[in-house]
Amino acid sequence: MAFTGSAVCNSFKTEVLTAVHDFTASSGNAFYIALYTNSASPTKSTTVYFTSGEVASGGGYTTAGNALTSVTPALSTDTACCDFSDTSWTTATITARGALIYNSDATPDNEQAVAVIDFGGDKTCTSGTFTIQFPDATASDAILRLA
Repeated sequence: MAFTGSAVCNSFKTEVLTAVHDFTASSGNAFYIALYTNSASPTKSTTVYFTSGEVASGGGYTTAGNALTSVTPALSTDTACCDFSDTSWTTATITARGALIYNSDATPDNEQAVAVIDFGGDKTCTSGTFTIQFPDATASDAILRLA
């Protein structure tokens, strides 16, 4: 079964209200983004980072993905927005269908899922730079937003 769309994970929605995730840039939790092939099947019900269907290590990619740099959440109009700096894998040969953002520092369990990102089709890079470019932290575009 393949990706079925992008979604904020249901577990994350409740964890935000219990102070599990801290997106503060300099003192918050460590967030990662892992890449997956079309054989992975993450959904809004995904609760933790998983390796089944993850892009294979080698070719510029390392299991568990890249560490993300958080940008401290802010308001855009009346919407709380979270953003990350863009991230890249250099000298990469990767085919990815989507990604999972997860919190490697979350308590009580590590590697708790935050969001599933469906690329809408396979994205391929051959001996180049594979980049995830995050949208602006605005009420209509932010990767994570609470209105």
